[in-house]
Amino acid sequence: MDRRLEKDLGQAGRILGELIKMMIKEEKDLKCKYCDSRNVVKFGTFKGVQRYFCKACKRKFTLSDTLLKMKTPIKQIASALSCYYGGMSLNAVSRHLEQQFGDKITNAGIYNWIIRFSKDAVEFTKDYTPNVGNVWIADETMLRIGGQKAWFWDIIDAKTRFLLASHMSLRRTTADALTLMKLAEARASKIPQLVFTDKLQAYLDGIELAWGADTKHIPSKGFVAPMNTNLIERFHGSLKDRIKVMRGMRKIETARLLLDGWLVYYNFFRTHETLRITPAEKAGVRFPYKNWMDIVKSQREITIVPEEAK
Repeated sequence: MDRRLEKDLGQAGRILGELIKMMIKEEKDLKCKYCDSRNVVKFGTFKGVQRYFCKACKRKFTLSDTLLKMKTPIKQIASALSCYYGGMSLNAVSRHLEQQFGDKITNAGIYNWIIRFSKDAVEFTKDYTPNVGNVWIADETMLRIGGQKAWFWDIIDAKTRFLLASHMSLRRTTADALTLMKLAEARASKIPQLVFTDKLQAYLDGIELAWGADTKHIPSKGFVAPMNTNLIERFHGSLKDRIKVMRGMRKIETARLLLDGWLVYYNFFRTHETLRITPAEKAGVRFPYKNWMDIVKSQREITIVPEEAK
């Protein structure tokens, strides 16, 4: 045998041996992505990608960092959500992803991610009750959605900065103010002792209908009241990013979903500049997801396990 050929075969054999060792090590180190169990077996392939089945939690997964039937890595999807709710437009998010990851994602693709995972985030957070104080602050802002004038109502806890409720309406009525108060009450599982608002008459009637004499209402033009006005200004400043997210929306239904998505972002993911923690943490909420990455990961290949695999 030619010595050169013999040398090449020997080198190929060594490389093959190393690959086999790596594969054996990978099999030994393999753990379930969901529960960390090592009780994992191979479960066929999908489009050439090896899948695995966890006998402990009964779920399937792959070793790739993507969601089922999606090509984009989880990290990019999470980055898009974070940028969008931070105030970037869809065009700006698309440019960011291209510069950061080298992938050109269409605005429609990014929009679909935002809708999908905003729904998940809202669903995950709906049953958590924050431990808030007794002084709340309410305000409303006007914005046009699909050519219509829409009003965005917000009510926040002064102690924890937790945004208790947001509500969107096409008018500023007593019924809308009442809706906002009841949403906040349901979230906090309590009523406040004091609510600061502007001088809109709807607040006066809405608070009276919601809580009667149990809650004191202080209407103050420009919030000039025995309340820290800096807190109010910071509150309004925090909502500026929300306005950026809502601007350009064409459908009321979509705007309502994104309003709820921004509420999740503000309370659970965004570190408050003054508190240096999230409002949810300040309110004692132990939420298992720390950011959009965790929300996206939670949906990684959740599938129905066939009966024969159980």
